[in-house]
Amino acid sequence: MSELANEPPRAHVRIVYLGPVSPHWELYSDYGDRTVLEEFRTRVMARLVLLAATIRSSAATASASCSDAERERISLEWDLGIPEGD
Repeated sequence: MSELANEPPRAHVRIVYLGPVSPHWELYSDYGDRTVLEEFRTRVMARLVLLAATIRSSAATASASCSDAERERISLEWDLGIPEGD
């Protein structure tokens, strides 16, 4: 286990799916350095919007975003608009 895994998150981001009509995604943050958050937002939006046309697997896109968040010590939450089961 890396030493970074024991460090507290330096930011939090919630990625929300807005629906099939553009814009499809929005990122919200509760806390964190604005520069770190903007750089992360740029990378995630590029994956979700720009690469989605060429990468067929949304799981690969989500996995890359999760790895990026882990590397940056950003707590990541996904809201895909799917109601949670009872």
